[in-house]
Amino acid sequence: MATRVVTAPLNQKRTWWERTYLGEVIRGMSITISHFVKNIVGMRHDRVGDTYQWPETPKPLFENYRGEHRLMHRPDGTPRCVACNCCATACPADCIHITGADTGHDGVEKYPIAFDIDILQCVYCGFCVEACPCDAIRMDTGKITSAYFEGPIKILDIDYLMDNHPAGKSPTSEAIY
Repeated sequence: MATRVVTAPLNQKRTWWERTYLGEVIRGMSITISHFVKNIVGMRHDRVGDTYQWPETPKPLFENYRGEHRLMHRPDGTPRCVACNCCATACPADCIHITGADTGHDGVEKYPIAFDIDILQCVYCGFCVEACPCDAIRMDTGKITSAYFEGPIKILDIDYLMDNHPAGKSPTSEAIY
């Protein structure tokens, strides 16, 4: 199917109204004013977002917000992690480093000596939580990570991760493993 190019004649005379672009300016202003009026009416009917006075009143977070990581405990207080490295393997940012050791008894084969998360490299994707077969790591603390201005010094170690439990949430996992 062929198309045809149509060009307007260059010597076409425009009227005074078209040369001033006054019609287009009025049309643009009418659109702007209509949006302004809709927003003002929407504020009266609580359809516009709320304003939070941030340091005093933090914005409420969603239930599924992925905050800082935490490690779950067993009922005896030891870490639930068995140092299988599934979370480190699933991590796309390669920010989880686990060093495991043998426990010496039959109940649990390994436990982590070191469990480090470099928070400056973490992308908070949640793949580590999904990959963990024994529900040892979670991201439900509700803590918003602060901004840091220096190099790789913000590493969450096993001691921090074991004590990073939000108020009202149990540090002991309910999983059957």
